[in-house]
Amino acid sequence: MSIEVLKRGLLTTVQDMGRTGYGKYGVSTSGAMDGYAYKLANWLVGNSGSEAVLELTWSGFSLRFLQDSLVSITGADLSPECGGLTVPMWRPVLFREGSELAFRRPVSGSRSYLAISGGIDVPVVMGSKSTYIRAGIGGLNGRALESGDILHAGKSGRTAEFSSACQQKDAPFQAVRWSAAPRRPYIQANQIVRVTHGRQFADFRSESIDQFYQGVYTVKPESDRMGFRLSGPTLALEAPKEYISEGVVSGTVQVPADGQPIILMADRQTLGGYPKIAQVATVDLPRIAQLAPGGSLRFLEITPSESEMLYMQQVQAMRALQCMINCKLKEGFHDED
Repeated sequence: MSIEVLKRGLLTTVQDMGRTGYGKYGVSTSGAMDGYAYKLANWLVGNSGSEAVLELTWSGFSLRFLQDSLVSITGADLSPECGGLTVPMWRPVLFREGSELAFRRPVSGSRSYLAISGGIDVPVVMGSKSTYIRAGIGGLNGRALESGDILHAGKSGRTAEFSSACQQKDAPFQAVRWSAAPRRPYIQANQIVRVTHGRQFADFRSESIDQFYQGVYTVKPESDRMGFRLSGPTLALEAPKEYISEGVVSGTVQVPADGQPIILMADRQTLGGYPKIAQVATVDLPRIAQLAPGGSLRFLEITPSESEMLYMQQVQAMRALQCMINCKLKEGFHDED
């Protein structure tokens, strides 16, 4: 199966779960910003949770399917359309050869995920297919997709199975009746982000800590996959201090000299020397990833034990959801009414 990029959009890259084990060499993990939407997109087309997908940022991206393709779209609602019709999200959708899929405008969120049965077939670099643009590695030649690019997918018997089961042979696409959309919306313009204390939390002034939890922060336009720069109450240390650079992870909240926090994201650097006031709970990273410039957030303090409990609850919920999806896929393909 193959697809042709018609319009590049703002930023579209190939991403998987990211590359691990190379931080000591200064290589970022990268990978999908919204791990929740990424995994569901894969499961919905019968892939494992680690196949490469397309991560679309905002709008303007469009493609043509060069063969019948089983696809799912999750994450942000970027108004997917095909043949003048709205394409439903969070479910398997079969696109016919020659169909064109376009993402018109953002309705909610900022990053959408497009998975194709069989996974996007690009070379594995350091154990991952993820694009790391700053280093020019992974994905398609280490860069964002451009108009005219051709991408191939791995072999998938499920696509042929669904294609033969479809009754509407002339329609540009068909979708199943059921959906795996989240019961509780996590994509909002205003987010509550749960955090634990960072390593240098105690070095900040007490009034700055109060402002950190009570204030509202806005995502700046210069935010990117490396980090989300925030605008809000200025944070200050009790006294000037130099720190030795140490390892950082996704969700680390650093505070540079200007006192405005930065939340490190998927393409973060591997070391950081700024004081770290907080660490975002893993379960809330997708919420941040879907914030657009101008979106706002507030920080809520929790304990490490609470963060671990939230993570385990999410793991259990995801396993149950994966089982439900697998059962639905085994039932076969039925056209949407």
